[in-house]
Amino acid sequence: MIIKREFYINGAWVAPQSPRDCAVIDPSTEEICATISLGGEADTNAAVAAAKAAFPTWAATPPADRRRVVERILDQYLARKEELAQAISLEMGAPIDMSRADQAESLPWHLQNFLTAFDQIEWVRPLGPHAPDNRIALEPIGVVGLITPWNWPMNQVTLKVIPALLAGCTCVLKPSEESPLSSILFAEFCHDAGVPPGVFNLVNGDGPGVGATLSGHPDVEMISFTGSTRAGRAISVAAAQTLKRVTLELGGKGANLVFADADDKAVERGVRHLMYNSGQSCNAPSRMLVERPYYDRAVEIAAEVAQSIKVAPASQPGGHIGPVVNKRQWDQIQGYIQKGIDEGARLVAGGLGLPEGMNKGFYVRPTVFADVTPGMTIEREEIFGPVLSIIPFETEAEAVQIANDTPYGLTNYAQTADGARRNRLARALRAGMVEMNGRRRGAGAPFGGVKASGRAREGGHWGIEEFLEVKAIAGWDPAQDTAAE
Repeated sequence: MIIKREFYINGAWVAPQSPRDCAVIDPSTEEICATISLGGEADTNAAVAAAKAAFPTWAATPPADRRRVVERILDQYLARKEELAQAISLEMGAPIDMSRADQAESLPWHLQNFLTAFDQIEWVRPLGPHAPDNRIALEPIGVVGLITPWNWPMNQVTLKVIPALLAGCTCVLKPSEESPLSSILFAEFCHDAGVPPGVFNLVNGDGPGVGATLSGHPDVEMISFTGSTRAGRAISVAAAQTLKRVTLELGGKGANLVFADADDKAVERGVRHLMYNSGQSCNAPSRMLVERPYYDRAVEIAAEVAQSIKVAPASQPGGHIGPVVNKRQWDQIQGYIQKGIDEGARLVAGGLGLPEGMNKGFYVRPTVFADVTPGMTIEREEIFGPVLSIIPFETEAEAVQIANDTPYGLTNYAQTADGARRNRLARALRAGMVEMNGRRRGAGAPFGGVKASGRAREGGHWGIEEFLEVKAIAGWDPAQDTAAE
């Protein structure tokens, strides 16, 4: 049993001011694997006060020195990466091989991309030749509250904490209470890397407690949140009272448009992409739209692929999928599967209940519905589980219309050999990201959406700029630029 009741505030591990134990459940076994404490208003206030006190010195620290501190966080990860992979696998159910390869490895991937982007930032730059005594300065926004989810815990922590530190901000992190162990390890990385006291703080807690206090706190200048659209709305309302900046990375209902000229692996690729992480990714391609001439074959392939996907405990090596994160999530997914059946979709793989041979653990059968029509519940709402909806279309225009007819707009996908069509689709699809023919976004590309998916842009220079204010300066002495050189 892991016991981690303390919070990291002002460079030290401190006891909660009003202890409130919270059990962390191993979703593979349904057994308690750790105990943490949920913080309250007093703990949050202490963390914010520490961040506020540390801000002037950290903001004035030369960028090169901030960079060196962040590089040392990477060194800590490299020394302890197996611990991190094991923690993520235990707390949220990612299979251990996947946790090692993707979940934990998201830290060095994003951190190195941020360093590359950081080196290209011009902190004070001319406005233009028409105004030689004008400058544009980029300055840290201040104390930031960072609220991260359980499904890709270290991915989201890295996408928020690292750019905040590089920008010169100080921060308070509230990780999900479902997956706190990886963030506690990250706090140890920061401490051992020599992040100055108060620059990074961690308070475990839930949304109504720590999350709400951060969102409404007058000394917090910005909230960066990743999670559900419902929670994003509540945070926006709470933050409005103090006029702080709010960046939201929320849900999705990605459409994957498969045309008849797509390559042979397009359908298999789409099914496996959805099922990865047990379907618990906001950018999952959960709606597969298939051109009518290829529809029957696509349904057949999708069913075969889903039936071939194994489900097993997170601790077991291999290419299987693991459980979903908790009983509440399992129950919700079962409800969506039942809804699909009740509303007339054709179940071609998976279905209700635990996979064969399992009697405990929050495992979901890889499920595929065919003959889904626009407006069905499983076509409209984010399921956040290994459940795929397949929808036929006749024309490109119809496919775009169906894809865009959703409250969400995070990631859409297209599979076609026609380059002109790909370019048209890339512009016509209403989403923050479009990926085609299995190609992934390159290093430094921003992650974020539109509409109810939120409008954050995380990663690369966009991710750093979210934590910066723009200051316009007139009357600058250009001669001093040359003198400084």
